[in-house]
Amino acid sequence: MKLSGAEIFVECLKREGVEIVFGYPGGVVLPIYDEIFKKDYFRHILVRHEQAALHAANGYARAAGKCGVALVTSGPGATNAVTGLADSYMDSIPTVCFSGQVPTAMIGTDAFQEADTVGITRSATKHNFLVKRVEDLALTIRQAFHIATTGRPGPVLIDIPKDVSTATCEFHYPEKVEMRSYKPVTRGHTAQVKRAVTALLGAKRPVIYSGGGVMNSRGSAELLTELMGKLNFPITQTLMGLGGVPYDDERFLGMLGMHGTYEANMAVSHSDLLLAVGARFDDRVTGKLEAFAPDAKIIHIDIDPSSISKNVHAHLPIVGDVKVVLGQILKELEAKGKQPDAEALKIWWHQITEWRSKDCLNFTQDMNGPIKPQYVVSQLHEKTGGDAIITTEVGQHQMWAAQFYGFKQPHRWITSGGLGTMGFGLPAAIGAQLAFPDETVIDIAGESSLLMNIQELSTAMQCKAPVKIAILNNGFMGMVRQWQEMFFGSRYSHSYCESLPDFAKVAEAFGGVGYRIEKPEDVGPTIEKALAIRDRFVLMDFSVTREENVYPMVPAGAGLHEMVLS
Repeated sequence: MKLSGAEIFVECLKREGVEIVFGYPGGVVLPIYDEIFKKDYFRHILVRHEQAALHAANGYARAAGKCGVALVTSGPGATNAVTGLADSYMDSIPTVCFSGQVPTAMIGTDAFQEADTVGITRSATKHNFLVKRVEDLALTIRQAFHIATTGRPGPVLIDIPKDVSTATCEFHYPEKVEMRSYKPVTRGHTAQVKRAVTALLGAKRPVIYSGGGVMNSRGSAELLTELMGKLNFPITQTLMGLGGVPYDDERFLGMLGMHGTYEANMAVSHSDLLLAVGARFDDRVTGKLEAFAPDAKIIHIDIDPSSISKNVHAHLPIVGDVKVVLGQILKELEAKGKQPDAEALKIWWHQITEWRSKDCLNFTQDMNGPIKPQYVVSQLHEKTGGDAIITTEVGQHQMWAAQFYGFKQPHRWITSGGLGTMGFGLPAAIGAQLAFPDETVIDIAGESSLLMNIQELSTAMQCKAPVKIAILNNGFMGMVRQWQEMFFGSRYSHSYCESLPDFAKVAEAFGGVGYRIEKPEDVGPTIEKALAIRDRFVLMDFSVTREENVYPMVPAGAGLHEMVLS
């Protein structure tokens, strides 16, 4: 049958199982929007800024375990989407973004709302396409979803000129995709797996270090927990890996890195074997490279071969999908029928217990004093039972959320790790809420970050997403101020916000519910009231201590063992 490009678009998305598209219309994508209206195959969520469309698609993808989809127009629509694409690229989130383009005959003429979208997004996507013939559209869409969701996941962009969306051709949907130049390896090399198991069994001071790859490879968190229990090894996780094992498991050392726990950073620094599972040795994790796990033999499991030995040399690399490789390791351990050195592990655990005794995350809330941000996050955890889906903006509040909201299970923690994008949390929360309408979704925010995309409160109201926003409001760009205090003689150059809105009234103006909380005694009761409201969004503006710092902290350029604890 003959279909137009716009009809092919909606038909392909239907066959890919797409349920929600986040987008914003414009001139060159109107034929596609008209077809979306006529066919009603999937739900379209109208965002208020294209950056938010990509963040919402990101939040949806991470919560639902599906590919997020966004649709934007040409020129500024596409350029506004670049930050969201780069964010998904850094955190390896499967996303397909469709951008409109001026007609093919006008490309290169500086036409109205023309931009070189393929050129601009090349470094911010896993792959991108410019479709010049309607006959290529169906195959390109099929390839885009395949690329985005396999191997190391990531965003893929398809640029569609207006004349391609209006032209017609015979429609053929390719059920299978074969790309000669793209064949990700999923199964680990058998000999390398055997060597890894031998090394694990011989370790005296082992640490498992897991990252976002465990989140991306659905089902691998359960295998990771099983491996940790079978070996009785301590485990630490990156910011992106939180939830990979239950927070209350006695083997969990907490997060490692710049704002990680003392016990996690010291254990890594003194380990003799480090099993890195789906982690990329980011600079916020390693600190000074020369001082990172200097005595450890490093086993690195990752589906992306370019990530292995990129920052830290891997003595034993294993390329493959985390879930598959962990299954191979567990099977090989069972076949060997051996256990690690119990006496050496006993000594190692005794040392870790000593490090834990520092209680590096301890804080005290004076019920007659100002509200501590740590207390707000702890109360959010208590009132939700640790079962909420948490998104964050970026800054101090993000680190406090990572430190004090313990996660019982994977895929409940959605934050911008690699790119560190302010304005991420609210649209991501909307995306996660639409994936799971009956779940509690909370965006833990800073007042500065929230202002980056505060217009998405309108989106939340229109699509009836009852997200909760908890602002840790200190009147500063908190992390910027902390660095200025520590490294720039407390010269707070343009990090203080002198003109902030009444956020509670802003929430009400958008149709939601707003609360302003200034006393510690009101924190818990207000959270309970907010959680009981399910028909609209709720914003809680917590006035917290103004110059509270995030500790522990590894200063830039220092080793993990050189932590500042207070």
